[in-house]
Amino acid sequence: MSGTFVGMPAFPRAAHDAVRDKTLRGNLRHATHTIRAKRANAVAELCDWAALREAGKRIKDHTLRHLDRYLEQVEESVTAAGGVVHWAADADEANRIITGLVKATGETEVVKVKSMATQEIGLNEALEAEGIAAYETDLAELIVQLGKDRPSHILVPAIHRNRGEIREVFAREMGEWGRPAPEGLTDTPADLAEAARLHLREKFLRAKVGISGANFVVAETGTLVVVESEGNGRMCLTLPETLISVVGIEKVVPTWQDLEVFLQTLPRSSTAERMNPYTSTWTGTTDGDGPSTFHLVLLDNGRTDTLADRIGRQALRCIRCSACLNVCPVYERAGGHAYGSVYPGPIGAILSPQLRGTGSEIDASLPYASSLCGACYEVCPVAIDIPEVLVHLRERVVQGGPAVRHGNKVVLRPAKGHAAERAAMRAARWALTHPGALRAGQRLASRTRRLHPRALPGPGRAWTDTRTLPQLPAEPFRDWWQRTGGGKDRGK
Repeated sequence: MSGTFVGMPAFPRAAHDAVRDKTLRGNLRHATHTIRAKRANAVAELCDWAALREAGKRIKDHTLRHLDRYLEQVEESVTAAGGVVHWAADADEANRIITGLVKATGETEVVKVKSMATQEIGLNEALEAEGIAAYETDLAELIVQLGKDRPSHILVPAIHRNRGEIREVFAREMGEWGRPAPEGLTDTPADLAEAARLHLREKFLRAKVGISGANFVVAETGTLVVVESEGNGRMCLTLPETLISVVGIEKVVPTWQDLEVFLQTLPRSSTAERMNPYTSTWTGTTDGDGPSTFHLVLLDNGRTDTLADRIGRQALRCIRCSACLNVCPVYERAGGHAYGSVYPGPIGAILSPQLRGTGSEIDASLPYASSLCGACYEVCPVAIDIPEVLVHLRERVVQGGPAVRHGNKVVLRPAKGHAAERAAMRAARWALTHPGALRAGQRLASRTRRLHPRALPGPGRAWTDTRTLPQLPAEPFRDWWQRTGGGKDRGK
């Protein structure tokens, strides 16, 4: 990845500030609860939802196991259809390829379909450095771009903004980017959408180069798929003369029959719709129809390293539906910016530390940005066990150990600040493997329980500030069992 959001602290400090923003919390609460309720109703309509979920999981796992073969098939299919395939090992290489392709056209402007992959690699900034202006056309992404802001949600990047704030951004900034907002603009959804439509229409009609991501790539035909709710993406995919698509290598599905599963589960999990209003598919180039030149940039950027992790690789199943964000109590209170990544919420807490590594302070903190309640796993349409991966990554942060970085096997050093935790775990391991010492310690703890503090000292104080420290029983369980014969003598 190109790095964390500039200036972002580790999650605990960022979240500490975010939870004190009442406007932010109100916006998040309203939006996530609304989407959550609608999704539940949409999913309940399908009697075979569990079977679809399992099918999606198996398709993704199969594809990841044979990803090398399917990626080669993608290249063959796209090339046969008239497209050109480029391979990018990391963000820098991807940006060099894309900026080079745009400069070769002689154009200095591009229109973009909503794409998390391009955000991941910092493409807009790379294009700007080469004198190329990139215009976001997704409504929420437009709001973020005009407001010089950062996305905070996978599906609704401007979820942290309310209508009044959006009106102010449009009125203040639209004129600097193109057609200004209409006079007397109100904050009604219809007026805001019309202002965006008028502003973007001139961009669509003028742009010669479009840049997109893709929700899926069908290996058997080389077809790319984008699902959306507005239709702005379709304008970018059909009007420009040159189309460049940047796609993570994990977005591949083998066949159209496999795609059918995800076209049922993705819209219900993301926008709570039975199907997406706009589902665009394109295969290479066709004379007289759509762009005359098509380039596909297949992006690794840490995905192969993630694939090498037996437990962590399940994060690559993600179809970017954002269902896990909408049920997460941590995300609802802290918001997406606190995660310091284009991938916020529970999925970001396991995906970002794997794509970027756990070497930075913020990436080492992300696996702890969870209560481990399991709600994210319950709603995931491809059954990613996010709590399992979180615990796995916490172990990696505290203990270090073997991993794969940039294609090489390495041994990670433990992150700073966890020495006490490691010492506690070693002590627990020693005690649990020495029954006599464990029994003596339990008896001593029970006999001195009246002397125990009601709150923990030092770092443990943060835990007992909001929780009651459990009181130790009068005798250890082993002693009680022996004394009562396993409870048989309880009434005697």
